[in-house]
Amino acid sequence: MMAISASMVKELRERTGAGMMECKKALVETSGDMDAAVEQLRKSGQAKADKKSGRVAADGRVVIMADGLKAAMVEINSETDFVAKDDNFMAFAEAVAACVLAGDAPDVKALAAASLADGRTVEGARTELVTKVGENISLRRFVRLEAAEHLGSYAHGARIGAIVSMQGGDEDLARDIAMHIAATNPVCVDEDGVSAETLDRERRIFAEQAAESGKPPEIVEKMVAGRVAKFLKEITLVGQPFVKDPDVSVAKLLKDAGASVVSFVRYEVGEGIEKKEENFAEEVARQIEESKKKDK
Repeated sequence: MMAISASMVKELRERTGAGMMECKKALVETSGDMDAAVEQLRKSGQAKADKKSGRVAADGRVVIMADGLKAAMVEINSETDFVAKDDNFMAFAEAVAACVLAGDAPDVKALAAASLADGRTVEGARTELVTKVGENISLRRFVRLEAAEHLGSYAHGARIGAIVSMQGGDEDLARDIAMHIAATNPVCVDEDGVSAETLDRERRIFAEQAAESGKPPEIVEKMVAGRVAKFLKEITLVGQPFVKDPDVSVAKLLKDAGASVVSFVRYEVGEGIEKKEENFAEEVARQIEESKKKDK
């Protein structure tokens, strides 16, 4: 039987990211064949990753990467905030963002097969990361944006990111608009971006509420019109008061600078993902109740 040296274990750890005991075991089972051990650990890592894939990953981080007028934004999820702050996780997220910016993958499935700068596929690197951190890691979504004239981007910590394409104005204004979007979460640029279905739904709700007031139909109509106008101001970027100066609307800010927002994208970590909330007090109470029923 071949003797497995500490240097061999160290080399295998550096190549795969697996634990020391796992590396030693793989080398023993492959009689010191380094490439065979790497392959065995990768298969083992994939099996572990597959096993964890059903677990909800609703934490993580949003990463923005820009080059000139081009920007890429990705959301990569982990199960806990602790792992989202791990150096290995952060390095993976940055590498994926760079891959998105430089590549042309149309969707997450295609991106998984794309190569990172170090030659590994995105999926291969994700699998290795799952083995290292012991949590499900999910590449949730990404977007590329090429700005018309000015690119604005803003990251609020690692949890919220916004990128903006702007015509006119300057770089500082583009960044301010991105910061505003990160803070207020508008649905669209202006009223043209609000769907007819959304407007019809809101009008119907407002009409039902106003009708309950018992006021004459013409007054009800004015009430509905007023509430719809207020709703549009709240959800459209240009209708909102500017976050750095609430006395000025974003529309006026842009107009005064001779600028217009062409498009924007905002990501927030975990939005729309249902995260299971653990309530241990309720769980203990339930178990006690079940125990009492059994005793009876």
